[in-house]
Amino acid sequence: MADLEIPQLVLIGLIFVWSGFVRTSLGFGGAVLSLPFLLLVLDEPLVFLPIIAVHLLIFSSWIAWRGHRQLVADNAGQAPTEGNIDWGYLLRAMKVMIIPKLIGVVGLLTLPGNVLTNIIFVIVMVYAVGYLLDRPFRSRNRVVDAVLLALGGYVSGTSLIGAPLIVAVFATHVAAHQLRDTLFVLWFILVLIKMVSFVIAGVDLQLIHHLWLLPCALAGHLLGERAHQHMLASRTNLYFRVLGGVLILVSVMGLYGSAG
Repeated sequence: MADLEIPQLVLIGLIFVWSGFVRTSLGFGGAVLSLPFLLLVLDEPLVFLPIIAVHLLIFSSWIAWRGHRQLVADNAGQAPTEGNIDWGYLLRAMKVMIIPKLIGVVGLLTLPGNVLTNIIFVIVMVYAVGYLLDRPFRSRNRVVDAVLLALGGYVSGTSLIGAPLIVAVFATHVAAHQLRDTLFVLWFILVLIKMVSFVIAGVDLQLIHHLWLLPCALAGHLLGERAHQHMLASRTNLYFRVLGGVLILVSVMGLYGSAG
């Protein structure tokens, strides 16, 4: 990025504000909803992926820890309640996802990119329309859930489009007030695996650019935190409706990009 002009750097900074806002308000989307815009400024994904990954590691651990501390403070002197993270479902899902994730990371299996992308976004669209209409599709078949999680794990290992599929499945099994923090713990684990692969492959982690892009992401994070609290405080299922709308946006962008 050393050769970019000032207007381009300003655009990148604003996109990272957007990235932080989406990630914190919904619990996902920091990469999939910002990378297409970043690539319009500089068409080199490996410049941005390590930066996005480090931001996710920092903010996911921070948010999950803050959620735990807030829960402890709110229930001081009272009997323990359920936490901000659904550890039971998270661990069950990880058992399904970890092997496909590793296969995707090391590239042992290569599936046709366009076909895989279209299948994933069509599946996500089905879930998303249900959330948007407040009639969520809930799979009652554990085999179907396992297949979708495995597919999401594999794709998250090969690219960045696995998150919407994983979110669609998690949202049917995890309570709204636990969903974001549960997803952040999951992203931390999955991105940590990806970061290790970057280091092994000798990818430049762009550490110098974190000095100015991390504050940009922090500004978006603070705005996203307010938006998330507002959605949870709503008496309607606003959180899931917004989630559905964003998933539809992601699916449309993905299908359009694949067709192009």
